[in-house]
Amino acid sequence: MKTVLITGANKSIGFETARQLLQQGYYVYLGCRNLQKGQQAVSQLQSEGLTQVEPIQIDVDSLESIQAARQILGQKTKVLDVLVNNAGVSGILPQPALETDINLIRQVFETNFFGVIAVTQAFIDMLKLSSEPRIVNVTSGLGSITLQNDPAWKYYQVKLAGYFPSKAALNAYTTVLAYDLRDTAFKVNAVDPGYTATDFNHHSGPGTIPDAAARVVKAATFGPDGPTGQFFSDDNSPETGISAW
Repeated sequence: MKTVLITGANKSIGFETARQLLQQGYYVYLGCRNLQKGQQAVSQLQSEGLTQVEPIQIDVDSLESIQAARQILGQKTKVLDVLVNNAGVSGILPQPALETDINLIRQVFETNFFGVIAVTQAFIDMLKLSSEPRIVNVTSGLGSITLQNDPAWKYYQVKLAGYFPSKAALNAYTTVLAYDLRDTAFKVNAVDPGYTATDFNHHSGPGTIPDAAARVVKAATFGPDGPTGQFFSDDNSPETGISAW
């Protein structure tokens, strides 16, 4: 049975990603900052007959928490097949370039960028033991520099001085990580789940959580011939590394 760790998985897209991977036969470690909320999420899944799941406490903003989670998971399994870096924050809105508090921008980067790097580095040894390791970094179309400079893009006017650069940096890191692992069985990709109605955006998005999670799951379950080093989004652009499904 393949194993997967999903950060920020006790609600919204992360939770639905866990549900869909459970339905495909994966054993899911539900990463969450608050263990009680994680257990509540696990109980809900188990009530649906999805029992191969348990919570793992992990705060991606804390190296101590990440290291503790790595130790705990290492006691449960030697091999990790899939890592979904889903945890993220938008930061307080709006975020104009000249007025946004730099400490807020740093906090957004801490979660969306540095947190992903820290988690990936902490669990890479377990992933390397998998025959088909997969890393999915959940990003945003707002992280595409090409789209952000296209006046015809439907979200062109959405400019966030912390969130947009943090996701652009995440996309760049995904490219570098995939390159470093190019001669291995790893598939490393960034996935934009789309503008989805969640707590993250006060349920303002037009997309549904099941559809968003399905995009993440698709990248998490790529076969041996699947792509790597790509950014998948329904907002297709000619930017290098940007792809549509």
